[in-house]
Amino acid sequence: MRLVLCDDNLLLCEALAPALSARGHQVVAITTSPDACVTAVTALKPDACLLDPRFPDGEDGLDVVRAIRLRQPGTAVVILASTPGPWAICAARELGVAGFLSKDQNVAQIAQALEVVASGGAVFESALSRYPRAAAPPRGEPLYELTPRENEVLRRIVAGQGTVQMAREMNIAASTLRTYVKNLLSKLGANSRLQAAALAAREGLVAELSA
Repeated sequence: MRLVLCDDNLLLCEALAPALSARGHQVVAITTSPDACVTAVTALKPDACLLDPRFPDGEDGLDVVRAIRLRQPGTAVVILASTPGPWAICAARELGVAGFLSKDQNVAQIAQALEVVASGGAVFESALSRYPRAAAPPRGEPLYELTPRENEVLRRIVAGQGTVQMAREMNIAASTLRTYVKNLLSKLGANSRLQAAALAAREGLVAELSA
């Protein structure tokens, strides 16, 4: 397959590219930002784009999926995520991605998944796709192991509080709060505070946390 890789970790891409090439795939471009990824896919028309949906500046990788589906629908998108969560998996499926893999997969497994995609199939790791599309997880089964502080931060995010107000009322430094928020988003598989609030409301986390 002709591939475009997109990950803000350039070293990862530069290591993955030759490994995939050795298994018969051709990496035609390496990108490290959403805009560069969409531009490369539009210009080069690869068979697939291997995309990490999280970017350090807060940009939503799912917007990249939407743009690719709009501009180059013939390119399959395979998500390669560090900390995949149920929300992200469901959202990606709704957008029509061809696969969702975690970064703990080895190169051989990633290459094998790409072969399935090349044949017109879709690959979602069984561990990641426990819950079918648009279905809620079984009640009582914990999905998110949040600490008490992370629970509090989530409640405050849903309440619409900003960084300054949260840090002041929780009596912590802004830098400490940002760490809590980062960990919280990672555990929820959300890319922004807005997504975290939407997820909490949709899955009843706010009510559970308030109990």
